[in-house]
Amino acid sequence: MSNLYPLLMLPRFDPRPWGTHDLSPIYPNRQFEEKIGEAWLTGDDCKIANGPLAGQTLGQVSETHGRALVGEAARDPHRFPLLLKFLFPHEKLSVQVHPDDEQALRVQQPWGKTECWYVAHAKPGAQIGLGLKAGSTVAELERAIQEKRAEELLNWLNVYTGDMIYVSGGTVHTLGPGSVIVETQQQSDTTYRLYDYGRPRQLHLKEGLAAVRSNAASGKVLRAAPTQLQGSRNRHASLVAAPYFVVDMFEMKDPQELSTRDESGKCSAQILVAVEGCGAVESPGAEPVTLTKGDAVVIPASVESFTVRPQWTLEFSRSRVPGGVLPSPQVRM
Repeated sequence: MSNLYPLLMLPRFDPRPWGTHDLSPIYPNRQFEEKIGEAWLTGDDCKIANGPLAGQTLGQVSETHGRALVGEAARDPHRFPLLLKFLFPHEKLSVQVHPDDEQALRVQQPWGKTECWYVAHAKPGAQIGLGLKAGSTVAELERAIQEKRAEELLNWLNVYTGDMIYVSGGTVHTLGPGSVIVETQQQSDTTYRLYDYGRPRQLHLKEGLAAVRSNAASGKVLRAAPTQLQGSRNRHASLVAAPYFVVDMFEMKDPQELSTRDESGKCSAQILVAVEGCGAVESPGAEPVTLTKGDAVVIPASVESFTVRPQWTLEFSRSRVPGGVLPSPQVRM
């Protein structure tokens, strides 16, 4: 029998040259001497803040507790399956690509890196670069990199608060300034930097160009309008359902019970990330965990049911591994 409970994660702030000293609107009271680009929430080295496991890393707890933490749906029983981050781009990120599963195996990596971006906040004019323009080839991309005009070959999309972007492995991409992103991805940090505007950072042209997929199905996810949850004032929206992750958004005004099992009958760890408001996560036999803007709480798969109790209003995303086989989502460019 598992003794696991909802785990409040300590964010790990990662300096990046394209980041910012001010992490508003997610962490309005935090100022940093270095430019912070990412706040890691469920990386292997991220630490637990509450209860008997406080101070241990998520990687350590995954290794020790296996399926009780990660669930039946996860591919590896001893590796936490999803990496969640906040991204704070203040300047353009490098033009980059991540390998898909097939390419990752060729370079002795266990899996690739398909990801999705929920736009938690966006200033007017915020953009992303996603995929190569129709008809562009890898050879043309290589030549454009050498001629320092790689950005010209990308599709540039305006993004708005509430958008969900699907970025399949093999997609050339970058983020422009002006947005705050909640990223859900396969648990991998394999990134091939193709072009970096002259910044003195290493490029990975051989590996990166080999990983580019011209037919990668990436774009803004087509999704239905939010629905009212029966018997409450709570609203639920499916943001993306994809082969590696399912991400939903909840706006809660009333307590709501949720489950770690999906319609397939399989269980998965759930990651709750608050983007507005405050509330508590409750489960049988465990101390309540406060969930406030910027926090992430991991619900172990063995905690089969839990209740989210908002204080006034709470908006949060829930990410998990699907129990069944799902296709790539419908997207548009």
